[in-house]
Amino acid sequence: MTIKLVAIDLDDTLLNKSLTVSPRAAQAIRQAVEQGTVVTVATGRMYQSALPYARQLELDVPLITYNGALIKAVFSGKTFFHQPILPNIAADILALCRENGWHIHSYINDNLYVAEMNEKTQIYVKIAGVTPIVMGDKLYDLKEAPTKMLIVDDPERMGQIADIFHRRFANQVYITSSKPKFLEFTHPQVNKGWAVSFLGEMLGIDRDEIMAVGDSGNDVPMLEYAGLGVAMGNAKPAVKAAADVVTLSSDDDGVAEAIEKYVLR
Repeated sequence: MTIKLVAIDLDDTLLNKSLTVSPRAAQAIRQAVEQGTVVTVATGRMYQSALPYARQLELDVPLITYNGALIKAVFSGKTFFHQPILPNIAADILALCRENGWHIHSYINDNLYVAEMNEKTQIYVKIAGVTPIVMGDKLYDLKEAPTKMLIVDDPERMGQIADIFHRRFANQVYITSSKPKFLEFTHPQVNKGWAVSFLGEMLGIDRDEIMAVGDSGNDVPMLEYAGLGVAMGNAKPAVKAAADVVTLSSDDDGVAEAIEKYVLR
């Protein structure tokens, strides 16, 4: 099997604990590109947050961001796909979060909107490297359709919160998680698996010629879709179960190991 498209998650996958791409991973990606393989990022992050890594790696490709809700080119900035959450559904999510005191992020036009700059906002900002727009109570009156929404809370409470959203918004949003403290919402038809299939069809690449690499719940759809789904050594058991193979951890150059083993000729 020849791999022609590689889709790689960022956090805890391509990025190590220092939030950097290792020299070995960068070299493996460049070698894959030189031999004609398309390598892209498939992340839950904002486009503006993923863009510096793609530029660092000189990936002139469409990036899959917001768990697939926005697919946009690195250098030209051309948008190939954008499917936000319906405005009335977003309004209901905001209202429920306000009622329960849950800390919610809303992403509109690749900007991050929050009610306040607190410890929970700082958790996200430290990872994503973006500057939020602080709205106060006006956050709950936003009318524009968000590309994604995200709750930040303690992992111990997240299961209960997720259950409430699954019951209240069944089939109205896609609900997933990239980290234990994050609960993420996109349009119900959007996920990384769908986005990888969209990109493959656009590029004329068959499903069995695609490799996807990830570690978290939001990566499962693309690991299941790809001809070769690769879970990181640090992935959760459910993610490993969804993959075809397991590589090394993100701090042990698992992405480089997978590319060297399955992609480079």
